[in-house]
This record gives sequence, C-alpha cells and structure tokens, in this order.
Amino acid sequence: MKNGIRCMLMRGGTSKGAYFLAEDLPQDPLLRDPILLSAMGSPDPRQVDGVGGAHPLTSKVAIVSRSTDPACDIDFLFCQVVVDKPKVDTTPNCGNILAGIGPFAIERGLVPASDPTTRVRVRTVNTGTIAELLVCTPGGVVEYEGTAHIDGVPGTAAPIFIDFLDAAGSVCGKLLPTGRQSDRVAGVDVTLIDNGMPCVVLLASAVCRTGYESRDQLDKDVELKARLEEIRLAAGPLMNLGDVREKVVPKMILVSPPHAGGNLSTRSFIPHECHSSIGVFAAVTVATACVLPGSPVRAAANIPEGKIKTLSVEHPTGEFSVRLEVGGTAAEPAIDRAGLLRTARRLFDGQIYVHASALAAHK
Repeated sequence: MKNGIRCMLMRGGTSKGAYFLAEDLPQDPLLRDPILLSAMGSPDPRQVDGVGGAHPLTSKVAIVSRSTDPACDIDFLFCQVVVDKPKVDTTPNCGNILAGIGPFAIERGLVPASDPTTRVRVRTVNTGTIAELLVCTPGGVVEYEGTAHIDGVPGTAAPIFIDFLDAAGSVCGKLLPTGRQSDRVAGVDVTLIDNGMPCVVLLASAVCRTGYESRDQLDKDVELKARLEEIRLAAGPLMNLGDVREKVVPKMILVSPPHAGGNLSTRSFIPHECHSSIGVFAAVTVATACVLPGSPVRAAANIPEGKIKTLSVEHPTGEFSVRLEVGGTAAEPAIDRAGLLRTARRLFDGQIYVHASALAAHK
C-alpha cells in the first residue's frame, strides 16, 4: 500500500463521507483507524489536513465489500470518525451514508446494474441491520440527477428508496431494551428505543423547552445540554449500552407537537451537538416511539390511521418522511417494515493521500 488509497467521496442523504473498498484497507482496527483518522484530518476541530468537513455529519467513512451473507449483496461497515479526538466509532448505524452504498457498489462493480433500476441488499456490519436499496440505473448506469428533494440538501437528485427489513433492536438487542414503552430516567419520562438507532425520546417540555428553538440556540444552551447528558448517562446501562460517556449513542430526541404541517416536531442531539436536521435511523426510531400508545411522546404527535403510516418528522431545516408498516396489536404494536426516500451524489473518485506514519504499522 502506498500513501495513496483508492477512495470515493460521496454525499449520502444529509451526510458526507469517504467510501472505501474493504480490500484497500487493513482489517485490523488498530491498523485501519490511523489511516481513517489521517484521511479525514482528525483530531483537529477544522480537519484542515484531511477531507473531513469539521462536523460529525461530514466526518464519516463507509467500508464496503461483497457480503459474506448469501441473502445479501453487500456488507457495509460504518465508521464515525470523531472530529476533535483520535477516535473511530463503529457502534452505530448511519442511514444517510447507507444511501450511497448502492451507487458505490455498482460503480465499483460489486453489483451488476439492471435497467432501469437496481436493487441492492445491504447488511450493515456494525449491527447486522439489513436494508434494500432501489437505485436508478437507466441503461445500466447509476443516475445521480433527478427531481427528488430532501430537506437539508440543496437542489434535487435521483431518488434512492430504502426499506429497512430488520432494524428493530439493531444495537440494543430489542426495540424496547427495558421492555417498557415508558421509563422514568433521571426524573424525566422517556421512551428508550432502538429501531435502527438507540435513542432516548422525550417531550421538549419535560426539559422546559418548546422544541421549536433554532438549532443554533439549542446548540449554545449549556444548561440544556448538561441536563440531556445527565439523562443520557443514566439511560445507557438501561439500554444495554453500558457507560456511554465516550459513545455517540444513544441520541437524544426532543419531541413537540407539529407546527409546520407534519406529524411531529423534533430536535435531536448527536449526542452533544444539536443536529441541523435529523438522522435517518433517528427519524425512523422517533417515529416508531410516537406510534407506541404508552410512550410519553405519543400525545404530542398526530398519528395517521391504518396499518401503513407515513409520518412527516419536522426538524430545524424541514421535514423527513418515514413510512411504517405497523403490525401487532393496538396495545402492543410491532414495526414490520420501515422505509424512506434518500438521495446521494458522487463528489470525487480517485486516491486519498494519508500520512506515511499512518501506514507505518500496516507496512
């Protein structure tokens, strides 16, 4: 391996990251992580010496290979490269970076393209979650241009439809880690839930906020962040996550009644910064919490009737529509399938150069 490593930079949903083939990187995290840190420019709050964007949403990595599971096409390892610390976290999922996996796999020849669309079944190695992506491939070529718009991304692009087939309990072991729809944690009623992303979901009013404050206002709210961290640290062991002081999960989600024509309003923390929108799996998970009759946030949400429910999740820069197929009973609903629409775009394809010291151990 030379200093240059094959890499594609892609926008996936409302995130951006470096996409690598697994064969181009060491398998051992002790050898791999220094390479990823160097590539992204961490640890440095500006990431000026790498391709990271100085924010958690733009400091992400996808490592991709053909799947070892015969039921899937692709294995995808998600890596959250921490901006200001020498840390690479492979605990969570990332549904936004997932959106770029189908196009990347087709571009790299891992999946043959069909006409006019190609289905790519992806297993997220971090958690075992399986998703099916439908990618536009007219003439057998990935199409990035289109008319689909997602809030948080300027302009339009070709749609990528994602269905999550088994997201429930992907990190915590089951949808409701405590077995309850409501728990009292650090003096606040919350729902501890994992439908693809471990989240602590609570009413904004429970922490004396409206939930309509701007992202910047909440991000500067030191008192609120300290209170949310107190709740998060208490929730970690209850969610089978142990001590979460150094982990990026669980995320913290504040819920309020909708005020822009959606079904619920949210402000999410990831976990120590207020998100400018909301993550894919966090949106799926908070929407799921809102359909649970015993959840403290149920009363704040406008829940549509029927087995198949489309919920518009409002966030600081727009909305995120989640489609849920709800089974089970009225008292104990089960989520049979969760789906959504994302977009992705290839930004550059070539080689990324890392410091020789990052490669020294590998050599």
